Amino acid sequence: MSSSWDTSRRAFEDAAGWLVCTAALVGERWDEPGLGEWDLRALVGHTSRSFLTVEEYLARPAATVEVASAEDYYRAIRGRTDGPAVAQRGRDAGAALGDDPAAAVAAIAARVVPFVAACTGDELPTTLAGGMRLADYLPTRTFELVVHTLDLGRALGVPVDVPALPAGTVLGLVSELAIGDGLAGPLVLAATGRGGLPDGFTVL
Repeated sequence: MSSSWDTSRRAFEDAAGWLVCTAALVGERWDEPGLGEWDLRALVGHTSRSFLTVEEYLARPAATVEVASAEDYYRAIRGRTDGPAVAQRGRDAGAALGDDPAAAVAAIAARVVPFVAACTGDELPTTLAGGMRLADYLPTRTFELVVHTLDLGRALGVPVDVPALPAGTVLGLVSELAIGDGLAGPLVLAATGRGGLPDGFTVL
């Protein structure tokens, strides 16, 4: 197993643990606002798909690599990750968590994290963007776990201190996307206290 794959799967594991711990703080507040039109249940349901898609996509092996990197994945799916259908999938995923969403998410993580740990990274899941090596796809799942756990923490009003390994994955992916799209300048200026980012700024 390569050191980069080992680091990637450990980042995924740490992000999963952080989501599970944060979801446990929701208590009885599942109907409160989460993100946009989602309540907390739907937000956590959507986030749980970061686990479920790994299982789903690996069950449909690709014949070839069509997407070479995590950055290429995000570029390929631009415009396909919002809208009514995506919002409804989040609500459906939240409903599927049942009467105890926090326990359900913990159970999903407890199933998927060891499943990923047993992989080599060379597997070829068929993702939303096409065939990818698992080693290239997994950072996108860590990214989603981190971003939406931040959303969850913010909605709950609790501290949002990202664990180190997943933070490195996310910041590395953000920087690669920014560089590729000519957005590094504004991002560096903002990160070094030289002004804020424009309204609506995103690397996605």
